[in-house]
Amino acid sequence: MTTISAELVKNLREKTGAGMMECKKALTESNGDFEKAIDILRQKGLASAQKKSGRTASEGLIESYIHMGKLGSMVEINCETDFVARTDDFRNLAKDIAMHIAAANPLYLSREDVPQEVLEREKEIYRAQVTNKPPQVVEKIIEGKLEKFYTDFCLLDQIFIKDTEQKQRIKDLVTEKIAKLGENIVIRRFVRFQLGEVSGQ
Repeated sequence: MTTISAELVKNLREKTGAGMMECKKALTESNGDFEKAIDILRQKGLASAQKKSGRTASEGLIESYIHMGKLGSMVEINCETDFVARTDDFRNLAKDIAMHIAAANPLYLSREDVPQEVLEREKEIYRAQVTNKPPQVVEKIIEGKLEKFYTDFCLLDQIFIKDTEQKQRIKDLVTEKIAKLGENIVIRRFVRFQLGEVSGQ
């Protein structure tokens, strides 16, 4: 059986924000494999975050980001208690998301917010781009292109701009904080401004 050092537990705790006992359990389960232990903690966090997602989030804060006086955004992020709203973790999340909105220019909060007529128009364009393919293949291609559309234009589906490995979406970032802070967290609404441009959100 692999011996789990206190140093390894401490490193995992610093990296994930999980409790000491959870970190030790995850390292034991993964036979001391650090990356695997992170995955185990994330999976457990996701499960507990899903349970919290039905709870009412009516506290929180409005965060803004301005870039050189020419580009800016505001976002409202809600949580369950004023206590969590005042934590550095929550504030940093709000700052990161405000900056992401300014940089990535999402048009919609979630895929559910995309108007049906916009989706239909996109599907027609994709359909016209695919020729000489069986109908089921065409539908698969359209499905794939729609996923790309959501990743490009829906905030929750966008890849977080600070994620250099290009794996973490904004919704994953929020879920991680739900797991860490123990409260439901919801991005309620946002607006983005660019000098001389009319905002659509």
